[in-house]
Amino acid sequence: MAHLSISALLIRFLLGGLAVVACTVVAKKLGEKAGGIFAAFPAVYLAALLTIGLDFHGGQLISHSIMLSRGAIFGMAINIIVALIAGYLLPKVGWKRGILQSMAFWFTISIVVVIITSH
Repeated sequence: MAHLSISALLIRFLLGGLAVVACTVVAKKLGEKAGGIFAAFPAVYLAALLTIGLDFHGGQLISHSIMLSRGAIFGMAINIIVALIAGYLLPKVGWKRGILQSMAFWFTISIVVVIITSH
């Protein structure tokens, strides 16, 4: 996806931002557990999938959609693992260190998965 149109980027930005706002509203109205469930909504993936048609057509559209979806499977699996790790670390080491350590784990495991799957 070397070329992205401004309209595709704007749509992704708006959908991602709206998803964050929706999660916050749900958490305030229904509680943190419901907010956490909505936070798992794959807004970035869906926004990318919806807008990919603005940048590609025909066979390229299908090819890029498949690539995006395969990558999303790995990304969502990593997010589940990181959520479990964060749920364990935050009460143990505090929210600041817990978030930093969870993000470090996410970054490390993501790099490892990219290296393994790129060969």
